[in-house]
Amino acid sequence: MAVLTQKLRCREISEADLDGVADLLTRGFVGRSRHYWMQGLRRQAARQVPNGYPRFGYMLDNGGMPVGVLLLLYSSRMNGGETAVHCNLSSWYVDPAFRNYAPLLTKIAQKNKEVTYLNISPATWTWPIIEAQGFNSYCSGLFFSLPALSRLEPGLTVDTISPDTHAIEGLPDPEVELLVNHAQYGCLSLVCRTPGGGPFPFILIPMRIRRGWLAPPAMQLVYCRDIAEYVRCACAIGRTLLRRGKLSVILDANGPVPGLTGFYSKARGRKYFKGPHRPRLADLTDTELVLYGP
Repeated sequence: MAVLTQKLRCREISEADLDGVADLLTRGFVGRSRHYWMQGLRRQAARQVPNGYPRFGYMLDNGGMPVGVLLLLYSSRMNGGETAVHCNLSSWYVDPAFRNYAPLLTKIAQKNKEVTYLNISPATWTWPIIEAQGFNSYCSGLFFSLPALSRLEPGLTVDTISPDTHAIEGLPDPEVELLVNHAQYGCLSLVCRTPGGGPFPFILIPMRIRRGWLAPPAMQLVYCRDIAEYVRCACAIGRTLLRRGKLSVILDANGPVPGLTGFYSKARGRKYFKGPHRPRLADLTDTELVLYGP
């Protein structure tokens, strides 16, 4: 805890603070409802967090009332056979009267050198600021794929994983838990199988591609083991999505993706990291995109 003035402190957010934090974020982010914030905060309250790290993040406390907040979403990843801790920096807002103290939130939030920090939704105008803070880009854009136009591999099947699934043949328990948890968050969890391979797990979340008045229905690829597995299963996944009224799957990329029909754009989708482990593409599990929604 950092004491800034007699009444102002910087401290961890506790569960007792959630109503006040939701009110603050609703004021700060026009277009996001209080329900949106409370749903995400409740999900943070219920999920597993690596030992020793904040569950929710940090806040500026002015006489018991939150006047600034930075949400943090910690998770564990396997990296080269060892466990790496990632932290998604999310939803930073400070009331105008306290903006002079805003940098303290980011300073405290990024104090752990063993943690890899992620910023997955930076506004375009903030890119130079984020880079000046020592962050590096690991994803430069988005590939908008039309998977139903890909080549269909004979015999490939697609199963939808429900939120109450307990076991999936051929998948290790941690991956089953990942698929089930994200299905409970409202994601679409799929498992593809081929006669000679698989199973291949995938997680997707509904998105809207906004171009002027048009907003074609699409899905964002949240998780797969490797982009090559998505390319292999794209046609079967695309046909499954067409039955749900979805035409496109958006995936993080650093250029055009061989084997997929679609187009690559650098106009949006840039993502940054700072820390010891470079994140891989196609793993946005347990981030703000999932826990709070697009």
